[in-house]
Amino acid sequence: MIRSAQRAEIRRAAREVLAALTGEPASCFGIQSEPGGPLSVIVGGHDSTIGCSFSHEDGYSLAAIHLHGAIGVDMMRVQDIPDWEAVARDYLGPVVTAALQATPAAERPLAFALAWTRREAELKCQGYQLAEWPASGGTGAVTAIPLIMKPAGLAGHVAVYQGGSK
Repeated sequence: MIRSAQRAEIRRAAREVLAALTGEPASCFGIQSEPGGPLSVIVGGHDSTIGCSFSHEDGYSLAAIHLHGAIGVDMMRVQDIPDWEAVARDYLGPVVTAALQATPAAERPLAFALAWTRREAELKCQGYQLAEWPASGGTGAVTAIPLIMKPAGLAGHVAVYQGGSK
């Protein structure tokens, strides 16, 4: 499925889930975004505090919805990344880079995918774009929950604020 079709389909599915969760018709919900910015859920033509986040990878789409505040989600394929060390140093910071250096090579692709998706999900939850370390913002009181989708070879994270909304 081409990326634009994936995006349209995940938005349709998210509106249907929101309808099922709230009892409102799916047509009542809109999902808007600016390039590089967080998603906004519109309810009945008005801004809401509902959090929504999407991630796409190789024909898969993942959505996270939080009815009471911000949420972030990210996923990626677990694979060997030849320049992982430079990428980690530039985007994940010195602590994560050191942990990845200490990880056995056979385990590093999963460890890298989990570290990367954690950072992306935390940033999405806070409304930040990915940028080089440390300019991309802190993690504050965000809790990240790992996801491992073995049959698909994917790993990811869902991130929410501790104690509810942002």
